[in-house]
This record gives sequence, structure tokens and C-alpha cells, in this order.
Amino acid sequence: MRTIIAGFVAGFLSVLAFHQLGFYIANELGLSRAPIYSMQPVAPFGVPWILSAAFWGGLWGIVGAHVVPRLPRSIEGPVGWMLFAAIIVTLVNWFIVLPIKGAPMGNGFRMPGLVVVPVVYAFWGLGMWLIIGPVKRAFHWH
Repeated sequence: MRTIIAGFVAGFLSVLAFHQLGFYIANELGLSRAPIYSMQPVAPFGVPWILSAAFWGGLWGIVGAHVVPRLPRSIEGPVGWMLFAAIIVTLVNWFIVLPIKGAPMGNGFRMPGLVVVPVVYAFWGLGMWLIIGPVKRAFHWH
């Protein structure tokens, strides 16, 4: 249960801080037009987009908290979290989530999104790694 809570908190907070900052930077560089902290309601419950994104980030944090520690020692720390988010989460988003939402796979695999999304997700993964340690320490979980 501790791993679930720590993973969820890390994923949720990292979306609010790192994921959104990553897309803000990409937007400022003219590489994307991603919504930042959007309060636009999302179906089916009408919750603000940012809360929906943070919730899903929390669920991915749970998955990462179970998967990343099982990676080879050479990549289990920040690199493991970054690779997990940049590769696994990106591929699930491109090949499962987007088609379910009626968008083309990989959002059409157009540049610069083909590079921006994995880089921003890697940044979000770094955030999860930075957050999960203090969360575990705050509650004396190891």
C-alpha cells in the first residue's frame, strides 16, 4: 500500500510541476501548443483537464513505483524513471490512448511532437524520481 500511495503522489505532483513545466518550455520555444494548467472540463465527469492529467499521472506513478525498482541497477534511479516515462508511457499514449480518443496513432507522428512528447515525459519521470524519495522518507517508508 505504501508503494501505491508514494507512486501516486509522485506521479500526481510531477504532472503539476515537471510535466506542465516541460510543455510550457516547449510552447515557449515554439515546439508545441500544449494546454498548460487547463481548466477545460474533460468527459465523462467534467473535471478540469489538469486534474485529470494529474490523476492519470498518479496512476502511472503507481506503475512506475512497481516497475522501475525492478530494472537493472544501472538504470533503476533517475535514468530508469526517465526511460519508463519517455518510452513506456509515450508508447501507451501514442498507440492506445490517442486512438481511443479518436486521434491518429502518435498524433500523426509529426515533428516536433515526435521528439517533444518523449522529452517532456522524461522530464516528468525525473520529477517522479525526485518526489518519490522525499515522500517515502516523510512517512518513514523504505
